[in-house]
Amino acid sequence: MDGSIHLFDRLPQVDAVPRAENDVAISSVRTRPLVGLIRNGRSHRNEGHANGRSAGRNSADELGENVLLATPHRRSELPGVLTDFAEKRVDYIAIDGGDGTVRDVLTCGAGIFGDSWPMLIVLPGGKTNALALDLGIPTDWSFNDALAAVQRGGLVRRQPLVITQRDDDRAQVRGFVMGAGVFNQAITLGQRSHDLGAFNHAVVAITAVWSMAQAMLGMSGNKWRQGTAMRIQRSSGVELDHCGGLPADERYLMFASTLQTYPAGLDPFREVEEPLQVAVMDNARRRMLLSLPSIFRGKSTAATRRCGFHVFGDSAVDLDIGDPFILDGEAFPAGQYRLSAGPRLRFVVP
Repeated sequence: MDGSIHLFDRLPQVDAVPRAENDVAISSVRTRPLVGLIRNGRSHRNEGHANGRSAGRNSADELGENVLLATPHRRSELPGVLTDFAEKRVDYIAIDGGDGTVRDVLTCGAGIFGDSWPMLIVLPGGKTNALALDLGIPTDWSFNDALAAVQRGGLVRRQPLVITQRDDDRAQVRGFVMGAGVFNQAITLGQRSHDLGAFNHAVVAITAVWSMAQAMLGMSGNKWRQGTAMRIQRSSGVELDHCGGLPADERYLMFASTLQTYPAGLDPFREVEEPLQVAVMDNARRRMLLSLPSIFRGKSTAATRRCGFHVFGDSAVDLDIGDPFILDGEAFPAGQYRLSAGPRLRFVVP
């Protein structure tokens, strides 16, 4: 549950529960909803406070009898916490942490709730909170604010990105922002920006500008211009075209997500309608890099696409990758994977 970037040696094992698409978790009739609250005490806004309490965060004594508070210290504790919530048929699960905490909860809960999750509440307590931004949740949103939103009935649906090992569908991880290739170096740079006190929108802006400058000014041997062994196949069975600039079995960058709104005004998937959204850069040609401002706004041109930029939506994508990929801030090993959009989860919003 800690917020540092590290490389997992394998994907978590999930025994997914088959459910009908329209099957919804049914809770007991209660005068007050029962809320299971998972608080990551190591998240940015919670770190260093007793019992995970920080500004706007209620202590265990203040939460009330209708709130089940859990403060797991390790990911391995999450299945037990979520099983307890399921047995008690909670009406809501609140996640107090950053994007990595949400990823861990959704991954560990996949084998418990299947596609039939209780409604979810996100309390943005991390250094990066891309999902909260997508949901329109302010960074200072408190648990009490969320309970008030529950009364108002604010609700939206989002589908997490599911990354499954192709030879073992139990090995999977669920989140919202995945990247590979030079994206990994950009995330490392973003962590350094955190150390300097920059978070959320500021990190995205700093990372984008610095990464582009490094790639533009670097020589061919510069790590910011090198490719990663990668093959991408669409659901049709056709391998994604490669426009040169790197060997045919390498790509410069891959980015996949199921979010609808991105930080710092970015809108790379403006015209993509499918929930699974993918962007790929074949190479680091300078004319491609000069087009990045337009690419970031979702306004790529035909010339940019001929140069090696791909943006598309699909029901599933097969990825063979020779280096680790990053999902919501942490790295997972090289391998052969399938990317798809998961179940439609319900999130409480302001």
